[in-house]
Amino acid sequence: MEKVSIIGAGNVGTDTAFYIAEKKLANVMLIDNVKGKSRGKALDLMEAAPIRGYDIVIDGSDDFKDMKGSKVVVIAAGKVRRPGMLRLDLLELNVKVIDSIVKEIVTYAPDSTVIILTEPVDAITYYTLKISGLKPEKVMGVAGVLDSTRLCEFVAEELNVSTADTTAIILGGHHDYMVILPRYARVEGIPITELLPKEKIDRLIERTRNAGAEIVSNLKTGSASCAPAASVAEMVEAIVRNDHRIMCCPAYLNGEYGHKDICLGVPVQLGVKGIEKVIELELTLKEKETFDHSASVVRNAINTFEFEEEKEKKK
Repeated sequence: MEKVSIIGAGNVGTDTAFYIAEKKLANVMLIDNVKGKSRGKALDLMEAAPIRGYDIVIDGSDDFKDMKGSKVVVIAAGKVRRPGMLRLDLLELNVKVIDSIVKEIVTYAPDSTVIILTEPVDAITYYTLKISGLKPEKVMGVAGVLDSTRLCEFVAEELNVSTADTTAIILGGHHDYMVILPRYARVEGIPITELLPKEKIDRLIERTRNAGAEIVSNLKTGSASCAPAASVAEMVEAIVRNDHRIMCCPAYLNGEYGHKDICLGVPVQLGVKGIEKVIELELTLKEKETFDHSASVVRNAINTFEFEEEKEKKK
């Protein structure tokens, strides 16, 4: 049985462990720097096992060395949004969190595939890749899968159809300028452009852009956890089972879509080696302009980073 470690035993980390257990994908190690927290969460999850029927092992620790041997490491630690906050508002705070975690991953799980949940996910994915020295195919974020599943739910609700029949592709950054392509949002293969009038599609797109903020505004003191966790579990499944599934996620681009040295949400093929390939869609001129604008928001964020080699050059 493979091993997956989850850094951060908050709501998202715990829900991720649960979904991985339900899928019977791997043994799970929950790690949190609050002494006893991950152990308590792990015990709670294991005590549900006889009822839920999963027979994997979930354990908890406050020691990073216990991630040794992990096939996948999920980073679910960091500050979350409060009402009125943008994802980018968390950048400075969460970079500090990532600094300490990445050092531990490189020490104890250097061969793992790393999945980032920490916001703002596109910029943090890029930062993690740069400071870790890991190969680009081994570092990815969670965004496209999450944004797509939200749109799928809204489409199913609008049309009163099963969510099992809905699919979508969402590109670009995980922010207010995410690139939502109605022609790739489909019900049993039928584009929603043939099923809904433009004004309703526009409303669904706007709701998808603001889906995270909608949850935050209702919760007041927290943010989404179930949908992000379920999205991670899908990605973990593709990697652990070597399914070669195509999903959208923040990945490193080296010229694809006309962008270089940046992490953006694009369709990728996921398997045991991580990102097996980036799939480049043919975008219309308007879609490409929207994608480029979305990229510029992420570019502005990553331009604030100063890496060690840059500091050395300034000395």
